[in-house]
Amino acid sequence: MLIDPARLQAFVTDIFVAAGSARDEAAQIAEHLVTSNLKGHDSHGVGLIPAYLLHLRDGAVFPNRKPKLVSDLGAIIVHDGDSGYGQPIANAVFAMVGERALATGVVVSALRNVQHVGRIGAYGEQLAKKGLLSIHFVNAIYAQACVAPFRGSDARLMTNPICIVAPIGPDRSPVVLDFATSAIALGKVRVAMNKGVEAPPDTLVDHKGQATRDPRQLFVDPKGAILPFGLHKGWGLALVAEMLGGALAGGGTQAASTKPKGLVNGLFSIVIDQKRLIGDGGYFADVAELIDYVKASPAADPAAPVLVPGEPERAIAAERAAGLPIDETTWREIVAAAQSVGVAAPAI
Repeated sequence: MLIDPARLQAFVTDIFVAAGSARDEAAQIAEHLVTSNLKGHDSHGVGLIPAYLLHLRDGAVFPNRKPKLVSDLGAIIVHDGDSGYGQPIANAVFAMVGERALATGVVVSALRNVQHVGRIGAYGEQLAKKGLLSIHFVNAIYAQACVAPFRGSDARLMTNPICIVAPIGPDRSPVVLDFATSAIALGKVRVAMNKGVEAPPDTLVDHKGQATRDPRQLFVDPKGAILPFGLHKGWGLALVAEMLGGALAGGGTQAASTKPKGLVNGLFSIVIDQKRLIGDGGYFADVAELIDYVKASPAADPAAPVLVPGEPERAIAAERAAGLPIDETTWREIVAAAQSVGVAAPAI
């Protein structure tokens, strides 16, 4: 089914208002989730609503929390998310961090103890609008890990994304590199299960460590696991993201014997005002030349030209502007979640 993005966003806002959030907070959560769907990242979109409300009922997340400033050393800033909803907490943190980076040239930011922050690229895009380049390492602590180590057979970490967003000029959209260090995002496994389709090959193992394409193996007991992307390379990046986003940010790691409620993220970010290094003119000119150069490579398939990170999402957003595709299973789950807080689904 296709759903109008604006109507869906209003519906999602109403759900979180009914669940106890102030309207501004609810609107930020809704905007983030719907935009994730709009850009083709259904794994980080409105299909997460049932999980968010479950975490709310379990006392893992609390509405209307604000980030707590733990330490401010000028160019090093540490925040605690106070178990609040990830999107509004992270929006507030990166608004502050962005302004500080414009003043100091660079900021190292740590955010810990925050519930699921969603699509990391959204915060890099927020900073890029200010002309800032940002690098993010993210860990997650959850009751049940979902990613196996390279050469391992059971899950030990979460999908631990890494994100780099770089502005490339005042009139050009930024490069947005945002990827899970697993072969596939956990949310994409959930989407595949809801659609009744197989996961891509070489992405999953069952609870015995044997290759499988059945996404249900991640949601039954005993659970299977997702493989890291790129064998040892993806595994190394996942481990570093756990070290930086978890241990260095002060929020702990998946190795802790006692896990917090819900899905807790930790973010370690470096935000740079590139003008302090080279100035707008030289950097933008060099990057524009570089991008034009790589995109001039003749396409192996004429129907699939060379793209740079961020372009696929912008193309999908243009296609989906008139209607977001939501599979029937996911929609039923969203409607049931809405009804649990007294909100009726709109006619579609």
